[in-house]
Amino acid sequence: MLLTGKQKAAILLTTLDAATAAELLKGVDAATVQELAVELSYLDASGYRDTRQTAEVARQFCKSLQPEAGFHFKSFLRDMLHHSVGDDQAKQIQQEIQNLLQRRDPFLSIRSADLQTLAAVLETEHPQAVAVVLSELPPKRGSELLGLLGESVRVSAISRMTSIGSTTPEAKMRIAQLVQGRLEGAGSGPQAGAAVQVRPEQSLRQIAVLVRNLDKEVRDGVLEAIRQKDQEAGDKITNLMIIWEDLPSVSGRSMQQALRGTNERQLALALHEAPEDIVLKIKSSISERAATMVAEEASLMAAPKKDDVRAAQEKILSALRELNKKGELTFEE
Repeated sequence: MLLTGKQKAAILLTTLDAATAAELLKGVDAATVQELAVELSYLDASGYRDTRQTAEVARQFCKSLQPEAGFHFKSFLRDMLHHSVGDDQAKQIQQEIQNLLQRRDPFLSIRSADLQTLAAVLETEHPQAVAVVLSELPPKRGSELLGLLGESVRVSAISRMTSIGSTTPEAKMRIAQLVQGRLEGAGSGPQAGAAVQVRPEQSLRQIAVLVRNLDKEVRDGVLEAIRQKDQEAGDKITNLMIIWEDLPSVSGRSMQQALRGTNERQLALALHEAPEDIVLKIKSSISERAATMVAEEASLMAAPKKDDVRAAQEKILSALRELNKKGELTFEE
């Protein structure tokens, strides 16, 4: 039997528990709910609804959501609205969605823009605008974009990222609109949408993560340029490339290298009240015998001094930073 759309929808509801199905039907008019119930009752009574049929409908639904199956959200949304409310109201709803997205996050489509095109657009923008865009990108894409920019633009933008926290949401909105307009002129993507405030204390760390992901030669050049302008800021950025919270993402091999020469007592101190993921990371990077000895050392500790704990953690961080300086530190995705 060839199932209709409503019959498939009815069968899909049976794959959920009653409470979840009821939640999905909230807001659906009573007539539609009744039609779904009738279809489901018919399929059940006629014997068409069985385990195999239900599994096949669920499989088709899941497959339709896979990108390789050709599922395109925008066309799906457009067609759904067209069939539900008609062309005129569908266009109005889509415009309202666009306006809402733009108010919520004006950098939304800039984040997904082609990096080559974005770099070409930013090359001629004021460094402050480049800095704002960089601060709104995920670290990996931000690092890739930095690598595509000219050296002078790159250094100027990074220098200005230290003051991003003072940029008002209104200014960020204007920058987003300007860059988005130029991207559209260059043929890169649709419109996007309120600016995310970056607290001042986040700025140097954000810069550090961006710089950390650059190729070693480019990274060293950027750091040297920053130090020439502000030695203290350059040193802080260097240290902030690797902080204690980064340990879970450090590759196992790099962690093993960094822990060489660190005795069990130092490791026990460093792991005192540490988050579970950091404890697991370090213990998985040492031998089983060493991990047992670390646990024994920890059991003998009463209440270690905070300065001792910090010093032990700093020893590990220093080793990781030295690897990073040599270009030998790697991270897990």
